[in-house]
Amino acid sequence: MSWNPALVTDEIDADFASSVSDFIEEIEERLVEIAKADTAFASEAAGHIIASGGKRFRPLIVVTASFLGQAKRQDVINAALVVELTHAASLYHDDVMDEAPMRRGVPSANQLWGNLAAILAGDLLFSRASAAVIKLGMEYVKVQTATFARLVQGQLSETVGPTPQDDPLEHYLKVVADKTGSLIATSALFGGMVAKLPQEQLTALAKFGEEIGILFQLSDDIIDITSDEAGKKPGADLRAKIPTLPILLLRKDAREEDQKLRELLSGDLSDDAALANVLDLLRQNWCMEAARLEVQARSALARSYLEPLPDGHAKRALEALCDAVATRTT
Repeated sequence: MSWNPALVTDEIDADFASSVSDFIEEIEERLVEIAKADTAFASEAAGHIIASGGKRFRPLIVVTASFLGQAKRQDVINAALVVELTHAASLYHDDVMDEAPMRRGVPSANQLWGNLAAILAGDLLFSRASAAVIKLGMEYVKVQTATFARLVQGQLSETVGPTPQDDPLEHYLKVVADKTGSLIATSALFGGMVAKLPQEQLTALAKFGEEIGILFQLSDDIIDITSDEAGKKPGADLRAKIPTLPILLLRKDAREEDQKLRELLSGDLSDDAALANVLDLLRQNWCMEAARLEVQARSALARSYLEPLPDGHAKRALEALCDAVATRTT
């Protein structure tokens, strides 16, 4: 999601995009370097997820927000490293809990070396994130620790699931806010903090970051159903019985004409033909349009939070990012 030429529009100046991309390239190099450890195996395990790539969405948010003011380059780099290392570390733990065999198109660390090694590799990256955030100062440490608490609580809530008294959709959105929104909110906040923005604008950035983080996950929910084989493999979440926005909307509404589809969703989807049939039915169902409308509404809300920020290339880029996330297909 970095500002490559394909994303340069009237809102995103080519020179600005190039400046952001230059930051992202340096952050990429530092990520590889910082994952190195005292032994070859520890280095390989800790660098596994970093080496597999990724959108670097969180560093992108940090860097773009930092251009809203005057930030020192090394502070921007350190802030971006903190959030991306935290994100990468959490993926190791997620894969262990989900027993995921693949991550970003390659075998997961737990698949290659077992759960214990994967957990410890994640812990090593968490330690690297801690070292990076200390360089920024105690105010950043306080934000990072609060964010980490939300990440853990979000994972716990997802693991336990909703109680009989909970609305499953509201429970899911709270999990998404904690597991995804919180760290992206911190990314936007860190960008504003290194840029020395006033408190009103920092608050706006944090709200923007959380909302676009939720938006990022909800758009991913749609992609799980609409993607083709060239992108994300369709139906992976359906097959794993992972709740997603369209399915939760379908179940909450409980329309009689959807009863058969709900039964199919609850059944065995391990067979490719059964999964393909359910995907085809979902793509024609009202729940997909309802999910898209929810994504569009959240995109507009995220954009509205940017109103207090100073005008310029950075603000326009963040505004454009709302549309890019809402309409992404990969």
